[in-house]
Amino acid sequence: MSYEAEIGWRYLYRPRRGRRNLVIAAISLAVSVACGVWFFVFEPNGMAVLGLAFGALAAALFGLLHYLSVFTTVSTLGVVLGVAALTVVMSVTSGFQRSFREKVLGVTAHILVRKSSNDFADYKAKQAVALAIDPDVLSAQPIVYTEMLVTRGRGKLAGVAIKGIEPDGVNAVANHMIEGSVEALAREREPGTPSPVLIGRDLAEKIDARVGDEVTVVSPLSHLNPRKWTPTGEPPRTEKFQVAGIFYVGFDEYDQRLMYVDLRDAQDLVGQGDVVLGIELRVKDVDRAQEIAAKLDKALGGRPFQVQDWHELNANLFAALSLQKLAMVIVLLLIIAVAAFNLVSALTMMVTDKTREIAILKSMGATDRSVGRIFRIIGVLIGAIGTFLGVGLGVTLCQALERYDYALDANVYRIDRLPVDLKLTEVLTVIALTMVVAGIATLFPARRASSLRPVEGLRYE
Repeated sequence: MSYEAEIGWRYLYRPRRGRRNLVIAAISLAVSVACGVWFFVFEPNGMAVLGLAFGALAAALFGLLHYLSVFTTVSTLGVVLGVAALTVVMSVTSGFQRSFREKVLGVTAHILVRKSSNDFADYKAKQAVALAIDPDVLSAQPIVYTEMLVTRGRGKLAGVAIKGIEPDGVNAVANHMIEGSVEALAREREPGTPSPVLIGRDLAEKIDARVGDEVTVVSPLSHLNPRKWTPTGEPPRTEKFQVAGIFYVGFDEYDQRLMYVDLRDAQDLVGQGDVVLGIELRVKDVDRAQEIAAKLDKALGGRPFQVQDWHELNANLFAALSLQKLAMVIVLLLIIAVAAFNLVSALTMMVTDKTREIAILKSMGATDRSVGRIFRIIGVLIGAIGTFLGVGLGVTLCQALERYDYALDANVYRIDRLPVDLKLTEVLTVIALTMVVAGIATLFPARRASSLRPVEGLRYE
């Protein structure tokens, strides 16, 4: 160990004689550990999380007060809180990104092929091209998608998005069925009986529908001429369906609005013949979706066909999530910035307090650079201690939140559970950012200490 590091540690390490702070720290740590055991081993609940968090914070506070000065403890605790908050928030925002991606890709297309005009009738030939374009293509299914109304009894009305699919194909909704199955759409039915339909759980609750109940779908614009948008004199088209299954995705946009029907039934509702909106492709590796979409676009010859990958289809959603994450990170970095200002104050006070010692060191031959390095080491040590404790607290809270499975209001957040995605790269990024800020915060006090003249420290000795 260099003499600068040894002196810096001696200036920083100032244990108190009494053991009161150590006793309080030990009790707080015991409470935190007990709450952690209660939470992770026996029963996850909010009180255990609070006990775990506040116990750990109290243990850190009183433990630091025993070994460091009050100013240094405040600076270190600011770093602890900033790092812990940033770790938790980055993990939660990453969890939202992952959850939205899983929910969206769990139901919708990885790649969508559409035609700019409403006459996509040669979809079977294009479906064959899509299936042969790459070995990673798992399925290519024609779809019809239209906005309509559904009603069941008086006052039970909801706007819905009806999606026509081939029930005998590979359909992602099959993984989300809680009652019935996708195959129910292809069942044989007697003439005059309603066609089957699959609806989301939240939509079923909204219109009070159960498996076996009948619902009426209304096409509100079917009485208009699509070319001139003038009334045709006919009433809006209606069709009765029977609920054959209920699915639950966990994404409010789908569970409250989406309905699945057989492709032929959807075409009858639209009333435009054997045409589809597009072809949905699902691929083995979603990260290759853009590459496969480019190959398919080239094979189809471009216009009038349009090929979009999942990220392009949901660009607004993922851009909003990324912007929200960036904003939260910037806001929480302000906490670390405030801790850095506290660190500057603590080091400046230490320079003032150690003026005599600095003068003696310089009189014994210490250079300006060596003196500055002493105080830079002190600042880095404070940042390292705060970062270590903050990361430990943040990671523990992330694990607790993930296990607690905190419920969210799906009407507000679009998903029903608080997602947490703790990534090593993000934790390392937080550590690096904090250490850089701590290093920058030491520059002014270190420069002030290095510029101190020995005569000023020894003038009154």
